[in-house]
Amino acid sequence: MKQQDEQKQYEYLTTTPVSKLVIQLGIPTTVSMLVTNIYNMADTYFVGKIGTSASGAVGIVFGLMAIIQAIGFMFGHGGGSVISRRLGAKDTEHATCIASTSFFLSVLFGILIEVFGFIFLTPFMRILGSTDTILPYAKQYASCILVAAPFMCASFVLNNILRYEGKASFAMIGLVTGGIINIFGDWLLMEKLKMGIEGAGIATAVSQLISFSILLSMFITGKTISKIKIRKVSLRYSVVSSIVFTGFPSLVRQGLASISTTVLNFCAGFYGDPAIAAMTIVNKICFFVFAIGLGIGQGFQPVASFNYGAKKYKRVKKAFFFTFFVGELFLGLLAVVGILLSKNLVGIFRDDPKVIEIGTFALRVQFLALFFQPICVCTNMLFQSIGKNASATLLAMLRSGLAFIPTIIILTKLYGLLGVEISQTVADIITFIVSVPFTAYFFKHLPKEDEI
Repeated sequence: MKQQDEQKQYEYLTTTPVSKLVIQLGIPTTVSMLVTNIYNMADTYFVGKIGTSASGAVGIVFGLMAIIQAIGFMFGHGGGSVISRRLGAKDTEHATCIASTSFFLSVLFGILIEVFGFIFLTPFMRILGSTDTILPYAKQYASCILVAAPFMCASFVLNNILRYEGKASFAMIGLVTGGIINIFGDWLLMEKLKMGIEGAGIATAVSQLISFSILLSMFITGKTISKIKIRKVSLRYSVVSSIVFTGFPSLVRQGLASISTTVLNFCAGFYGDPAIAAMTIVNKICFFVFAIGLGIGQGFQPVASFNYGAKKYKRVKKAFFFTFFVGELFLGLLAVVGILLSKNLVGIFRDDPKVIEIGTFALRVQFLALFFQPICVCTNMLFQSIGKNASATLLAMLRSGLAFIPTIIILTKLYGLLGVEISQTVADIITFIVSVPFTAYFFKHLPKEDEI
């Protein structure tokens, strides 16, 4: 029975038309990404009712969540990519070893983040860009996030293994359920029980625990090919390094996102809490829209890794260009709509005139960058999925770090608040210019199947 399930999954990922396959795997992932971002935006919405400083605290704690995501994605994307290629090569035993090792290492690192986060909570919030007025809110919110850190890290691993196995719908169930509970929790704890920003933090922590439990149940009840077993954990260098090196681009991308958020908060902080709040709202809205492209791209990842492992290179190429064109179409349309509605979108989250003024312009400029992002996302996900770790790491470093950090520092010094507002778009254009030659070179040298 087990061999029949494995063969059925192999045939599904290697014979289904790639356009149909990417859509089937991308829709659940996109829904998961959207719901996840909706509940993040719900936090921003409800917290925004408290005041401008509380809104700024959401942006500060986002830097902490980016660190947790960095660890989770490193083990999740790293383990998932290796698992998918091993399953493509019909090596189930090694896939289980990778899954188990990734999962338990993520739990361990989540606990370490929790412990050190509480020990150094105040200086940590300062480092992430908190002002004196934002600090009390940031500490309350961050405390709840730290409690949930081990579950959040592990959830990213479980989610990505499910995706890379081609079972994105199972991952969607866990993430969507957690997201809905978070939104309800925000409303109950903040609106009805008047618990303030601490209510938002508790709602997030509880939703993460529930999401983790649902995702783990998929493995316990035998819905996956790879398994989570503590006796299958291996600390051999070859096993751990394959996970870490493959997932390193995700660690770099998310880690730099945390650093970039900190730099953004400091640069915006020179112009007061309204600037921090405005840029926090802009980033939340943009990432919500970007989640559509990211969700489609994550639907592409298991198709790329599995078929690359099965040496079906034509399918890898077809899947890449289909994903790119679909992403360009959807993000382009959303960019046009978003530019027209920017003022209304910012106003939903905060009615402070200064926040709306700063956020409206920044949002319009960042929406322009959506036209440049699909090729960058697809190229980065392709390289990470097939194990080209050096190229994937370099490209991952660009948008969130190598391009963004010097850009915002230089532009802020030259143009003040305007530099803060336009820096992400400039960084996205730089990332696009660098990504295109990598894409062209890869497909020019991709082996022909008749040469194997």
